[in-house]
Amino acid sequence: MSNQQLTHIDETGAARMVDVGEKPHTERVALAESFIRMQPATLALILSGGHKKGDVLAVARVAGIMAAKKTWDLIPMCHPLLLTKVAVTLTPDEQNHGIHILAECRLSGQTGVEMEALTAASVAALTLYDMCKAVDRGMVIEYTRLLEKHGGKTGSWVR
Repeated sequence: MSNQQLTHIDETGAARMVDVGEKPHTERVALAESFIRMQPATLALILSGGHKKGDVLAVARVAGIMAAKKTWDLIPMCHPLLLTKVAVTLTPDEQNHGIHILAECRLSGQTGVEMEALTAASVAALTLYDMCKAVDRGMVIEYTRLLEKHGGKTGSWVR
């Protein structure tokens, strides 16, 4: 590991919100993903539109978008951001019996949008679980991870 310091901890060890006031505005983008695995019958039910709760994928997409906009309410040291784009794409994966979730967040600002993208992907996966738990309590959210980020002082990072 490098000798970088944790930015949300001050010199005394106390948690703090980073002051981004002097940072320049730059275009920033982050992509994150989640994957939720389920029984083949659960995936088939979602894809057929036969779920009694309605369009499960549409609800999860909206939940992910709303979550990105509320990240600063959920994660204590996150700044409120004026997001210019939040896109949540849900792609069924019949071979692996699950749904792949891709979240993209963008803005022009002084801090990154990685947490917003990760939160969007996470909440979309949790929403799928919530809407389908009556038929499949064994679903597993296998991962949520950052795929890439661009902008800011550290530039680009790609998994």
